[in-house]
Amino acid sequence: MERKNHLDGLAIGALLILCLSWSGQQVAIKLIAADISPVMQCAIRSIGATIIVGLWAIYRRVPLFERDGTLWWGIVVGLLFAIEFMLIYWALDFTHASRGVIFIYLAPFVVAIGAHMFLPHERLGLTQYVGLSVAFVGLIVAFGESFTFPSRQMLIGDSMMLLAAILWGATTVVIKAGPLANISASKTLLYQLAVSSVVLPIGSWLLNEPGIVNVSSAAVMSMVYQTVWIGSFTFPTWFWLIRHYPAPRLASFTFITPILGVFAGWLVLDEPLTTALLVAMALVAVGIYLVNRPTGSRGTGKVPMEA
Repeated sequence: MERKNHLDGLAIGALLILCLSWSGQQVAIKLIAADISPVMQCAIRSIGATIIVGLWAIYRRVPLFERDGTLWWGIVVGLLFAIEFMLIYWALDFTHASRGVIFIYLAPFVVAIGAHMFLPHERLGLTQYVGLSVAFVGLIVAFGESFTFPSRQMLIGDSMMLLAAILWGATTVVIKAGPLANISASKTLLYQLAVSSVVLPIGSWLLNEPGIVNVSSAAVMSMVYQTVWIGSFTFPTWFWLIRHYPAPRLASFTFITPILGVFAGWLVLDEPLTTALLVAMALVAVGIYLVNRPTGSRGTGKVPMEA
């Protein structure tokens, strides 16, 4: 498949499924937090997904162990991936989830800046930067009630979320800018899953988490969802998209995730659907449109794949 410099119907459809899945992941994690500690949940997800994705790659005869110059790049993105998730879950001990989401979704700006510096073919123009800003304002509107003057403890958690956002964006840019862009999405993901399978259990221990407390039916179902669907399907799909489509435009779509999470709360849990949320959804939609609006000067939108 050729690389493209715009998002087509396939990419948009896949992104909507990913964002909907990721918005539900927070519910799955919180639902069993008393049974399995959050960072330990991530560790179990990484270990299980490593096995599943690895077996799938072997079945598809993906060359996993050939010397292609990606080993150290893979270790770097694996460490970025692992530390990012440790920070996200640890930060929730200090700050509210609705505050944290504002900081973690600064990641698209990190991707845009990284693309401007290291990915000249994926740089955004003024209109696209305006679109990013509009979408981000939509997030602030949606979660504005909780965005009050923080305590010192909240500042610690907010800082962790901000660092996690930088790591998330950096991971995307490193994958696009280096040799990992030219290998299979399965191998790129396996680097991250394998490294995080080692780092996250150690992180859970260092954080003095209780770990696995109760193997309830809800815990089993949640971990199956996180491992099989999130870790083994949505993550490979995301890295496949990164390989074939512009990273800044993909990242802009992640603004949908927290909005969908709040919308799901209204649909499933009968939580109120406020005017602020409707305004936020409109702003996010406008922002994503501006980021991804095609222009006549972009030609066919296809960029040949490297060998």
